[in-house]
Amino acid sequence: MSYRSFEELEVWKLGCRLAVRVYEALKECKDFGLKDQMTRAAVSISSNIAEGAERDSKQEFVRFLHIAKGSAAELRTQAYIACQIGIICDDVQKEFTEELKKISSMLHALIKSIKT
Repeated sequence: MSYRSFEELEVWKLGCRLAVRVYEALKECKDFGLKDQMTRAAVSISSNIAEGAERDSKQEFVRFLHIAKGSAAELRTQAYIACQIGIICDDVQKEFTEELKKISSMLHALIKSIKT
């Protein structure tokens, strides 16, 4: 795996786009606790990819990619809950879930490629 900057990583780009989408979807949300949790988890995905990429070791990069993957799982769970309690609609929940599964899969592949 060769790249010059984390901004070149497609998974980082997808994470950033998803974070923006989460903020847009929750703009009118009055449940500030869940809104805060969801936006933090969304921002955490691309932030941890970036932080890990800037570390000086492959081991540290992998550690931060695992954290990003955990944040993606956290946000998926929160999207299910938000849908069940009527904060987001089914279509938005499905969109988030599909995107998060894709991001998790890409993170898994990136972790594997770094380890080999």
